[in-house]
Amino acid sequence: MRKLFFLPLLMLLTSCATPMSYYDNTSPQLKLEEFYNGPLVAYGMVQDRKGRVIRRFKVDMQGHWQGNKGRLEEWFEYDDGEKQQRTWHLEKLGEGHYRGNASDVTRSADGYSNGFALNWFYTLRLKVEGREWDIDFNDWMYLVGEKRILNRAEMKKWGFRVGEVILYIEKLGEASAS
Repeated sequence: MRKLFFLPLLMLLTSCATPMSYYDNTSPQLKLEEFYNGPLVAYGMVQDRKGRVIRRFKVDMQGHWQGNKGRLEEWFEYDDGEKQQRTWHLEKLGEGHYRGNASDVTRSADGYSNGFALNWFYTLRLKVEGREWDIDFNDWMYLVGEKRILNRAEMKKWGFRVGEVILYIEKLGEASAS
């Protein structure tokens, strides 16, 4: 009887994950070392576990790459006036395999790209109402043209969904043809 209960539950949980092979032969190719090189701007929102928007923000970014090492500087400005800064240290480990760290990342971001998509997982230490929490992120980025990414990150604590971040990122510089 237990097997009859747990088998459908296991199938439901594992079916929610999209395999990277789903994006085989899609284009344009998302390569962090190309997209996150130069000035960028992003606009986003944070939703709570019920889908209510609890914060909105803008992020100015500047990316630099040399070989397989990159640095992405981010300057956040939230709708309530709070400002934050984060610097990601990125590394391309192989074709489509990336790792990233920042001072408030407690478990390195480890991710893979395929076609126009990138998925990575990491744990970020966030301050919430005066307390610090380590929140797990399942972060999906989708290249929607040569200069635009839509980013959706599910946030979990102790395996339970606590919210989501949705972000639009645009590469600045020369005029966009896409």
